[in-house]
This record gives sequence, structure tokens and C-alpha cells, in this order.
Amino acid sequence: MEEKIRCGWCVGDPLYEAYHDREWGIPLKDDAAIFEFLILETFQAGLSWITILRKRENFRKAFDNFDYQKMANYPESKIDELMQDSGIIRNGAKIRAAVTNARAFIMVQEEFGSFSEYIWSFVDGSPVQNDWNHLKEVPATTPVSEALSKDLKKRGFKFVGPTVVYAHMQATGMVNDHIKNCFRNPEIKELDQRK
Repeated sequence: MEEKIRCGWCVGDPLYEAYHDREWGIPLKDDAAIFEFLILETFQAGLSWITILRKRENFRKAFDNFDYQKMANYPESKIDELMQDSGIIRNGAKIRAAVTNARAFIMVQEEFGSFSEYIWSFVDGSPVQNDWNHLKEVPATTPVSEALSKDLKKRGFKFVGPTVVYAHMQATGMVNDHIKNCFRNPEIKELDQRK
């Protein structure tokens, strides 16, 4: 059987490969799924994504399965509890940002009807289809991620710099950054409902 060609960043780690093959780059329009990625990406700031993936189930347990309604109302005692949880990233600023971001997320939903409507408007509702030949061509930020980052910050979100936002856009399929010869590139393109 012929070996599948994947984006180089995931090769060699079964968890990373499974994430790459089954999740990364699939266009997400569900607010709950988008929120989970947003929170995980904010915890990733300054760390590797594989570190976050390995702790993902712990994060789900610790943060009530990323229920933003619950998270928005976390009392100080819950923040203290999270700070003691060795299964997650115990960074006080990031834990507090998760609560702040849950509140901001709900405010965006109230304004736009859904967070999905809001965030996808930055790419006109359809994934940006890139055709990179090599991993080194893939940018860390783009003018769109810079504009979205600025707007999120204006709305009170924390830990949403342009690099974090671009990683979120890649993960949730707002951009297809699977390299050209990766087996997922054409599969993800087919998921673009506009085509």
C-alpha cells in the first residue's frame, strides 16, 4: 500500500497524524466546535500544538466540555481549582482569558446571531484555498488574521494575536493550508460548499 503524503508538521506522531487527517482544515461552522478550538489555541500561545493535543481531553474535563455559557460564569473558586489541575496548562492569565473569552464569545453571538457568522465574514463565508508547495511557504500570519485579531481584541478577547488567530483559521478550515501534495488538500477543497 502506498504511503500517504502528509503535511510535514504532523509526520511521525500518531496523535498528530490523526488530528491532521481527521480534523485540521475541515471548515467548521458550529459555534461550540469553533469555541473549543479558540480556547485551545489561546492556551497554545508560546507552546507547541502537540502539547495541547495531548492535554485536550483533560481540558475538556476541566472546562465543562468547553460549555461557554458555564465558563462565562466561572466563580473565583473554579479559577483556583483550574490553577491546581496538573492535567491542563496552569497559566493564570490564560485561564482567566478563557473565562473572559467565553463572555466575549456570547456577546458576539448576541450581536451576529452566531459566532460562526461573525468569524466567517472575514473570509466572505468560504475557505481561502491555498496551494503551497512547501511547508516553509505557509505564513504565520496574514492581513486577514491581523484584521480579525484586531477586531477580536477590540471586542475584549485575550491571547488572540495574529499568529494565534491564523492557527485558529487553519484548524477550523477558514483557510486550506494543507500543502499541494498532501492527500488532504484535495479532500478539504471538496468540502468547500461554494464549489
